[in-house]
This record gives sequence, C-alpha cells and structure tokens, in this order.
Amino acid sequence: MTRREIIAAWNAQADDANSWHHLGEDEKLEWAIKLEREACAKMCDYVYDYIVTDGHIKDMACKIRARGKA
Repeated sequence: MTRREIIAAWNAQADDANSWHHLGEDEKLEWAIKLEREACAKMCDYVYDYIVTDGHIKDMACKIRARGKA
C-alpha cells in the first residue's frame, strides 16, 4: 500500500478528533503493519483460490513483490 492509501484507510474509519495527524508515530506504524498483514493474508487466500481453480502459481511471487509499488 502507498502512504496515501494507508492514511485514507485510517481516516475512513476514524472520527475527526482521531484523524491521522493526531496519531503518534507508533500508532501510524502499527496501523500500516496491520493493513499490510491483512493484505498478505488476502494474497494467501488468492493463492489458494488460484491453485485450486487453475493449478498454476508462476506469477504469485511477482504479485507479492509488486505490492506497494504504485
């Protein structure tokens, strides 16, 4: 995820008194890690679905390495 996507995701679920600029650096990092962990878990689900339906995994490593490049 990009920095903008991380901030937008936080602000979408936060109230005005708890927007991104009110957070400490540790809270920002914790949120970014949480989002990335969930994205990786979803990638695992995708890989499982891909293997089950198609039986091919050649491009999975490329998809994972491409995460965050925007």
